[in-house]
Amino acid sequence: MSKFVPRLAFILATIVMTAFLAGGAIMASESECVQESATQLEVCSGSTAVSYKVREGDTLYEIAQEHRVSLRELMKANNLGGSLIRPGDVLALPKLTEAEVNLSRGKISREELVLLARIIHAEARGESFEGKVAVGAVILNRINSPHFPKTIPDVILQKNNRVYQFSPVGDGSFNLEPDEPSLEAAKQALSGKDPTGGALFFYNPDISADQWIRTLPVVTRIGNHVFATCL
Repeated sequence: MSKFVPRLAFILATIVMTAFLAGGAIMASESECVQESATQLEVCSGSTAVSYKVREGDTLYEIAQEHRVSLRELMKANNLGGSLIRPGDVLALPKLTEAEVNLSRGKISREELVLLARIIHAEARGESFEGKVAVGAVILNRINSPHFPKTIPDVILQKNNRVYQFSPVGDGSFNLEPDEPSLEAAKQALSGKDPTGGALFFYNPDISADQWIRTLPVVTRIGNHVFATCL
């Protein structure tokens, strides 16, 4: 055992150095993942990236997606005023909160997965699969924001002046059984996919009567939904 430990340390050090020289994330510890049969999501331990060396062809958005951090937080952590990055740049990766770590590693219950799929199904029926994933991503982005609750149920059921944040909860359509695309979209969002680039709000401009939400900075539009962030 005493001979094995130094050898393991040498191997880990070699892996870290190789990652640094080749470009990519520098890892603080070795990763070990298992797959949950209930959600088909991987649960990982260790593997905490602290920085990333930009490679040819990388974009800031893709790096944020890969490491499950918001584009805004990644830019803030590196004092970036724009999205321009160059090969060889070393970016600091924002430290994940406990809530973010649990989400990015798939540590959720079956009930939470179904709740996320329900709100996706209720809000994005008729939308493309990307549009469904985007709605799920907004729920998860809220969890990672200091302005919203920290669990999937609390975000979905949140009220503002006795009015639910998501209208399907109030009108009952949230209780409909989610279809398979909505369940798959929930899994994709939980795995870190975010077509919105960090949006915290979405609305259909053709039917929304909320004038305040229209004042928010627009991030993107996917299908019938406009995705926006805080002022």
